[in-house]
Amino acid sequence: MAQAKPILPMEALLASELPTEGAWQFEPKWDGFRAVALRNGDKLDLISRSGKDLGRYFPEVVAMLAGLKSRRFTIDGELIIPIGDALSFEALQLRLHPAASRIERLSKETPAQYMLFDLLESGGESFADRPLADRRSALERFYAEDRAPGLLLSPATDHRDTALDWLQRSGGALDGVIAKRLDQPYKFGERAMIKVKQQRTADCVVGGFRYAEKAKEVGSLLLGLYDEAGLLHHVGFTSAIAARDRPALTAKLKKLVGGAGFTGNAPGGPSRWATARSAEWQPLKPTLVAEVRYDQVTGRRFRHGTGFLRWRPDKAPKDCTFDQLKPELRPSELAELFGT
Repeated sequence: MAQAKPILPMEALLASELPTEGAWQFEPKWDGFRAVALRNGDKLDLISRSGKDLGRYFPEVVAMLAGLKSRRFTIDGELIIPIGDALSFEALQLRLHPAASRIERLSKETPAQYMLFDLLESGGESFADRPLADRRSALERFYAEDRAPGLLLSPATDHRDTALDWLQRSGGALDGVIAKRLDQPYKFGERAMIKVKQQRTADCVVGGFRYAEKAKEVGSLLLGLYDEAGLLHHVGFTSAIAARDRPALTAKLKKLVGGAGFTGNAPGGPSRWATARSAEWQPLKPTLVAEVRYDQVTGRRFRHGTGFLRWRPDKAPKDCTFDQLKPELRPSELAELFGT
């Protein structure tokens, strides 16, 4: 498909709050895989943010898009997978597998859906240089005229209070809120949007630590939470330790080395990203409790590194359990929130 501009998705800058000045459109930030779908007749591509082909991993989405009446389009959206009564980022990750037979099986067991939020071209007519207000109207027409099972239209609002309500309910199916200027064209490859994420805190047991790569000082703290059976599971890490605090903290941790560490899931398990250094960690007696800031949980683990906030000497380690983590947002709640 001939394109006037390369298909590099418009990106977002992380901010602490939603904008208050100017005319903005607010949308949920979906917890999925960003993907641009391009169709020109019988040729259809599903491209990731990094430019990789996602079509082979999501054949059911490719088939659904190929079945639309429109024979030529470029649309921007998010791949999501509902499982039971929750949306699962972990199920999306499982699709990135080299075995075609496994992908085919998962596409039937846990079919993905495509959440639309922008229209760049339709029927040979380009919309990319038009203001977002015009693109949104065209996107709504596109969706109304060419619906299909598995194709969804992301809600949008120009009311900041509504967006703030979405933000308060985010953390499971939603990954936050995106703000886009209503008068702005599609900015290919530029960070021209604003994203705000709901940050949450959790009290975690420090079950171990890793040394820094080039110094005999603590590099990261390994965090754990207890399950119902009393087992301590590794849930993530924090490396946000001030340089001035590292020598004293290292000395303190060395006195606790030799404990049981994690009695459930432990660090250093099989991973395509694992290295010899990442598998090396020092188990500790479970006595220290740290309060950390996190944004998302997948498979009972913090998806990203956490931010260290403070020590909690007043908190008993056994009280650091999984039930303090916010549960995933249910699709039934999405219907309530967005009236869909």
